[in-house]
Amino acid sequence: MRRLPAPLRQLAAACALALAAGSAQAGAQQYEPMAASVRAALHAAVSDAVAPTLPIPDAGERAQWLAEMSRRLARRIPDEAYRRELLTSIHYEATRAGLDPQMVLGLIQVESAFRKYAISSAGARGYMQVMPFWIKVIGREDDNLFHMRTNLRYGCTILRHYLDIEKGNLFRALGRYNGSLGKPDYPNLVRAAWERHWTWTPQQLASAGASQPQSGATTAR
Repeated sequence: MRRLPAPLRQLAAACALALAAGSAQAGAQQYEPMAASVRAALHAAVSDAVAPTLPIPDAGERAQWLAEMSRRLARRIPDEAYRRELLTSIHYEATRAGLDPQMVLGLIQVESAFRKYAISSAGARGYMQVMPFWIKVIGREDDNLFHMRTNLRYGCTILRHYLDIEKGNLFRALGRYNGSLGKPDYPNLVRAAWERHWTWTPQQLASAGASQPQSGATTAR
């Protein structure tokens, strides 16, 4: 049998991975008309290509956070080097967008179960289940939503955009992100994942699972 050209082999591999990942549970963001100034701001927000670093000032705390979060994520992502790269990128992109990294970890758990090639029934893609229409809305049609950094940057930028629309109300912003504005199921799922699996206090690593979410959370009800 003739061997496929390299680009076709890569495409076939990507499709196989996407099918293996299965459909994600989450819903999808809805397209809403927006002002040109908002589009420009979103474009600028996803354009910065600064290399990710873990934005925790204290070196000891940085090491603690990465080690603890890596331990919690190990069952889902066995590759330690990739796991640490993903965690560093999540923290970087969440912090850059003014979001709590622990909350974003909970959102990713609900959205895709940390599956890079997850695809929802609505067509949302990747770790943060970003809808493809955002590529055209923001004006970066060559972006690949299965690329780790690209997916995380889009997802965090979109959630920040929804938080701004909802004046900081996380419950409503999460509803917009999921395409279920006003319904409690999705915000409650994200909050539960955040509280049960991703809360963290540097001085109390042993009891981190019992900690409360960091400030800025909005109770879903």
